[in-house]
Amino acid sequence: MKVYKPEWRCTFSVNEGAEESASWKSRLAWRLRDIADRMEGGGRTIKIDCNVSPEVSRQEMNTCLGKGFELTQSLLTQLAHQAACENVMRDAKAELFEEDCQR
Repeated sequence: MKVYKPEWRCTFSVNEGAEESASWKSRLAWRLRDIADRMEGGGRTIKIDCNVSPEVSRQEMNTCLGKGFELTQSLLTQLAHQAACENVMRDAKAELFEEDCQR
């Protein structure tokens, strides 16, 4: 009886800039991205490298990335909400946070 063993591989990396050991072309490309971010007013450029084997369609990969960014937005929204609540509490009930100020 033959035993079947599924094999797969997925590597995923996100970069926000060139590594020190990057080629001059890569460093120049990142410098141009940085300039474009500043010209557009505060955007953030990232580079995503994703290698999946066996291959999945570009549409499937885009769907997964989109869902990941939706989750990221949700998490960041929760963090912003928590920070806003803490700011209100620090203002309204400063005495509760006096110990934090003394540290």
